[in-house]
Amino acid sequence: MGSEWLEKRKRQMQVHQEAAATVLHARDAMRSKTPPSNASNACCFCWCCCCSCSCLTVRSDEETVPRGYDRRTDVPAAVCDNSPKPTLEDALSWSTSFERLMKSASGRGCFRQFLRTEFSEENMMFWLACEELKKETNKTVVEEKVRQVYEDFISILSPKEVSLDSRVREVINRNMLDPTSHTFEDAQKQIYTLMQRDSYPRFMNSSTYTDLLKELKEPKTEP
Repeated sequence: MGSEWLEKRKRQMQVHQEAAATVLHARDAMRSKTPPSNASNACCFCWCCCCSCSCLTVRSDEETVPRGYDRRTDVPAAVCDNSPKPTLEDALSWSTSFERLMKSASGRGCFRQFLRTEFSEENMMFWLACEELKKETNKTVVEEKVRQVYEDFISILSPKEVSLDSRVREVINRNMLDPTSHTFEDAQKQIYTLMQRDSYPRFMNSSTYTDLLKELKEPKTEP
């Protein structure tokens, strides 16, 4: 069952990448035929491909990645990513509840590393981006971060699009008319629940977690 899910996830990612490549090719073709314009290209936050707003721009991996986001998918990570190494007590506490795991910086790092192997790292990335957004108070910065989160995780053309139902997407559409630090609150809750119900049980039974516990239980040897 697990292997079938991974194969399905790979196919979904491939479809996203092919769609993004098609849009980029069409956009470049239009640019080569259309003379430059000084008109503002304000973001319309639309769901379709009928405009050339920045919210539909799919950037390549070679372009600059926003600070705070990590788009790596195939880069091997150290134990628990770049987060602090957990203590044995901390690591054992993650099995008591998903909330305990998510409150731990090292727990989030280890869980994110596991999600990367399941091709669903974007769920953690989106959740973390929402947490950072909620800390922001400057309206101008909030609007820019909201646009960035939308581009990276909500746009149907993004290879990092998270899975949201139609109700939540409609809520986001309404919220985008007046962006705030809580624009994606419903979406964040839905992704949190998805990780809790779907990925967390598998993480608890994964080699990522069991190997970490073995490593932490091994007595330290003096050099």
